[in-house]
Amino acid sequence: MSEIELRIDGTGPDRLVLAHGAGAPMDSPFLESVARGLAAHGVQVVRFEFPYMRARRLTGRRGPPDPERVLREAWIEVIERMGGAASLVLGGKSLGGRIASLIADTARPRGLVCLGYPFHPVGRPERLRTAHLAGLVTPTLIVQGERDALGSREEIARYRLSPAIRLEFLTDGDHSFVPRASAGKTTAENLRHAVDVVAAFIAGLATPAA
Repeated sequence: MSEIELRIDGTGPDRLVLAHGAGAPMDSPFLESVARGLAAHGVQVVRFEFPYMRARRLTGRRGPPDPERVLREAWIEVIERMGGAASLVLGGKSLGGRIASLIADTARPRGLVCLGYPFHPVGRPERLRTAHLAGLVTPTLIVQGERDALGSREEIARYRLSPAIRLEFLTDGDHSFVPRASAGKTTAENLRHAVDVVAAFIAGLATPAA
């Protein structure tokens, strides 16, 4: 039996599966806020953890993320447990969304949502993680802080991205959508905006075939 735990918020016909980022678990304050907000919009949100994060939770020891192969396999296992991708929207925070984007066109979900996509490592703008995004077919929403250190608004304007990708920028947000005090916005406002945009995106996707 699988050791992957699924955490479910909300009910409704629209289902979004979210994976966590590299450093924080599925019950991080960020993902808790997103899950609760989307559940209030009538979206069922399903969260899970990659093996390395589950091990961290069990042992208390911090280790690096699993190899990409293991991360992909975890995503595929969760999709199979959910009955296949055709009725699902896949997504996640940072690393979780990136791995979802790598399997999306093969899995063929309804759509893809990336919350703070890691376009490159911090301080390494030359190490782009965008090659597969140029030809992505899956309808995709990337919600990004304007000053994200892993891909700012100015940097992203230079990238070649698929027309299937919609970008939504959050005012002065960092990688977790946190603005500076001088921006005239709060973290809560940026998170609410992100939730509203994601809910509208999901509502606008094609209804899965019966």
